Amino acid sequence: FQAWVQVSMGCNSKCAYCIVPTVRGREQSRHPGEIVAEVTSIAREGVKEITLLGQNVNSWGRDLAPSLRTDFGELLRACDAVDGISRIRFTSPHPKDFREPVIAALAECVSVCEHVHLPLQSGSTRILKRMRRTYDRERYLRLVDTLRAAVPDLALGTDLIVGFPGETDEDFDATIAAVEEVRYESAFTFIFSPRAGTEAASSPDQIPDDLKHARLERLVDTVQRIAAERNSERIGRVEEVLVEGPSRTDASLLRGRTRRNTTVNFKGVTRPGDLADVLVEESTSMTLRGRELALVDA
Repeated sequence: FQAWVQVSMGCNSKCAYCIVPTVRGREQSRHPGEIVAEVTSIAREGVKEITLLGQNVNSWGRDLAPSLRTDFGELLRACDAVDGISRIRFTSPHPKDFREPVIAALAECVSVCEHVHLPLQSGSTRILKRMRRTYDRERYLRLVDTLRAAVPDLALGTDLIVGFPGETDEDFDATIAAVEEVRYESAFTFIFSPRAGTEAASSPDQIPDDLKHARLERLVDTVQRIAAERNSERIGRVEEVLVEGPSRTDASLLRGRTRRNTTVNFKGVTRPGDLADVLVEESTSMTLRGRELALVDA
């Protein structure tokens, strides 16, 4: 009932720490008709949730011009129109490619989930420039405001790197400040690790490992505190959950994910693959806990 759908391969970006463009080459988009045909086929087989996958997924379609002029917003709308698909996710987008048609589709398509993974990498404009991310801190924060204005209940996740070559205490403090300002629901945090063949690997101003680990610990503490606060705001709400199976920590409970991509462990009777309305009663930094509404009303 869940499936990944590859929409593109390769990447045209030149991030200083990433080897993907060298290994996989330039971005190549699949034709939209081919993608929609695959989505239609798997929907007939019972798939309800798809995740559109690309190294830079929201730049999909640009390389198809001039023979075909399209964009990722149009692809989201085409997949949204497929019978049987209840949920659409996508990963990983690049902030520079979140243009108006994509934001409009995110807001207007019923099946597109209220969750965006929006990699920040660093809250320091100086470090972002060294990373060759092609946006600065202010542009990123404006995008966050635009996305939340379009989808008020939007959940945001991100990627963050600490210890990038040349990162000062002030640069790291800027990352902490950005996390505090955006208040992400989730974040993948990484210590910079040099990859042979990348620009950053040969930079002379590498950060000592002990300082990297100290910064990571502070960042993780900040991320987890905010995630716990954000999840606590869901207590008392009813969340639509796609049931995935039994809980991994308590066999008497079911497990699933909300549209906002939060794991929920709950008492319920709905079968895996079906949708359940769950009343949220407890929360942690990682999960929600509750009861299926059918049991509450019984």
